[in-house]
Amino acid sequence: MRTATEEVRSEAEISFTVRSLPEPQGQIFESISTPVVFVQAARFHDGLYIAGPAGLSQYDASGKLLKHFAVGRDLPSSPLVAIAPAVLADSQLPELVIATAQDGLLVFNSRAFRQIFPRDASVRTITSILPAASGHLLIGTRKRGVLLYDGKKITVLHPTLSKLYVTALAGTESDLWVGTLNQGVLHWHAGETDSFGEEQGLPDRQVQSIAVAGDKAYVGTVLGVGVFEGGRFSRTLAAGVLATALLPDAGQLFVGSEDQGVIAIPLEGHHRNFAPADASQLAEVHQLFGMDDAIFALTRSGLYRMGAHGFGWQPVLHPGAATLSDRNVSALATDSRGGLWVGYFDRGLDRLESDHGSAAHIENEHVFCVNRILSNPKDGTIDVATANGLVRFDSAGSQEQVLTRADGLIADHVTDIVSYQDGLALATPAGLTFLDATGARSMYAFEGLVNNHVYALGVSGDELMAGTLGGLSQLEKGSVQVNYTTATPGLKHNWITAVVPVGR
Repeated sequence: MRTATEEVRSEAEISFTVRSLPEPQGQIFESISTPVVFVQAARFHDGLYIAGPAGLSQYDASGKLLKHFAVGRDLPSSPLVAIAPAVLADSQLPELVIATAQDGLLVFNSRAFRQIFPRDASVRTITSILPAASGHLLIGTRKRGVLLYDGKKITVLHPTLSKLYVTALAGTESDLWVGTLNQGVLHWHAGETDSFGEEQGLPDRQVQSIAVAGDKAYVGTVLGVGVFEGGRFSRTLAAGVLATALLPDAGQLFVGSEDQGVIAIPLEGHHRNFAPADASQLAEVHQLFGMDDAIFALTRSGLYRMGAHGFGWQPVLHPGAATLSDRNVSALATDSRGGLWVGYFDRGLDRLESDHGSAAHIENEHVFCVNRILSNPKDGTIDVATANGLVRFDSAGSQEQVLTRADGLIADHVTDIVSYQDGLALATPAGLTFLDATGARSMYAFEGLVNNHVYALGVSGDELMAGTLGGLSQLEKGSVQVNYTTATPGLKHNWITAVVPVGR
């Protein structure tokens, strides 16, 4: 029998596996480029590596792209959220540690990747990492707080730092500052944890960034920067600024922001009102760091270097032009000519020819929030379900008609669309609308639908399945035959967001 000590140790340790990622086997599918988003950069083996949702990119000193490791192709499909060079205890060699949003950790030695994959999904949702001088790795997560990887096991760093949504880590393994989503900042030192929120002077409980210099800690929040000296709150800087990145350097605090660029605040002497000046051209600053005696700002879409004598920011590199207009894809369809239609959550749609070489962007008051795209092979037309009506395009790709509630739809917002019988069936938040040669006919809960808010449709012959907020309705020739809810054996959720016919 296991002893009580063994049982406690087993519960404290988090099960995981370490596996080598296979080398890329060449191009097995065509990729269409989307706008690159930069999240975090790190220097490793004389190269600059930048991580983002699409993967890991390697650049040389001149800003030339040397290699790109794409998520879903070379790496697991989860977006990359953080990177840091480290010497971990299990390898004792310089490596690049990469945190993913859902697939644990990746470790790169400049030749190959290995994955540290916790079996518990809540442990795999990582937000931040902090290598320690001991070879340990501190890991911030969305639900499990701060974890410690020592090369052999993963454990909770301390009970007072568990069950937190961690947003930032800074300091050392024995003197650690932990930023959270809604519980302010925690300072763990000498085996104790101090908590700071608005009641203790912090500008806001939502922490975005942390930087430590000597006995001072700077905590960036959505409403300014809190300054701590010797573990005690001292004052607030950059009040009202959404401080997404921090860098103390040469008597100044550089504050990267969401919409005010990079602000330089003097830390000594009289603290006058700050002014972003020409730095306001930098939007969505994600990271500030020093390298080669210079200061760099990594934004969502580029890397900048502070000019000589601290005046202005010079662009260092920008990602190349992308084929698609946006990353947030909500709908896909091919037309009768082999072209690809790509709908976006809030950027309209792109129409690509069969060679996928370039895209024609369409965005207007109706084609904005795209939910579904339906191609009609008979006449080559394209129907686009949007939040502002049903938009029809002719076979040449030109917009020819918009249908809204004023034209007979039960609602302007069309969530899904399918070919049904001799016409179309439209899902909306107010019920269903059927369109055919005779016009429009609608139905809602009063006529038998399990719920008015319809999200998804599936068709098989005369049978139409409507997935709603309150369950599933089965229709035959336009009439409800039966409804399914969680009271029905086998259906575990009422909120149905996708329906696909299988086996016919």
